[in-house]
This record gives sequence, structure tokens and C-alpha cells, in this order.
Amino acid sequence: MSQSAPVLKIKLQIYSGDEIAMGPGKADLLDAIGEEGSISAAARKIGMSYRRAWLLVDTMNRCWHEPLVETALGGSARGGARMTPYGRGILQLYRNLQEESRGLRDCAEWTELGAALRDAPRVHQKS
Repeated sequence: MSQSAPVLKIKLQIYSGDEIAMGPGKADLLDAIGEEGSISAAARKIGMSYRRAWLLVDTMNRCWHEPLVETALGGSARGGARMTPYGRGILQLYRNLQEESRGLRDCAEWTELGAALRDAPRVHQKS
């Protein structure tokens, strides 16, 4: 069995009450909606069910002061979804914050936590 180095990863999540208003998955979904122009095509692109994608969009739209995504009914000819200008701004702020957090890898605490972390958990004592 090969040993790998401990992995430290920061996952940024922004909450509105108990709901996750923005996180890595929601940001990826917004990017895909921006590229594909529909929730269903965006969901397919990132390997997510349409229902899950729709629920994430609904959550995002309820958590921010303005909607991040607008939808239009009407099938492939007139329907679809698009990120609002407000949504593009929120997504850019979140992506900027993600980029800034990558700088934490150079701090002493990151190094110390990595050194203190086991390569893998101990075997559960009750097994």
C-alpha cells in the first residue's frame, strides 16, 4: 500500500442563514449556465442531475439580494437560463476569494497542519 502526503484543502462556502449561498459546486454550475445558456445543459456538462441543478439555482436566487440566474420558459427556441449581471459579479467575487485563499498554502499554519496530519486515519478500534 503506497503512502501519500497529507492533503489540505480549503473549501469556501458562503452562508445565508443555514443555506449555502455559494460554494465550489454552485460556482461551477453558474459557470456552466453562462456557457450553455440552460440549466439542463449546464447540469449535463458538469455531471449533475437537472433536479439538483434547479434546486441549487433556486437556493442561490433566494440567498442573495438579487437573482443570480434568470430563466425563461419556452423550450429550446425561446427558453433557457442566463446568469444575471448581478450573478456574474457575485461569481467573480467568489472566484477572486478562491484565488486569494490559494495563497494560504504558503503560510506557517498550513505547513504545521500538514505535518500534524496522518497520511490516513487509524483503523477504527471497533472493527
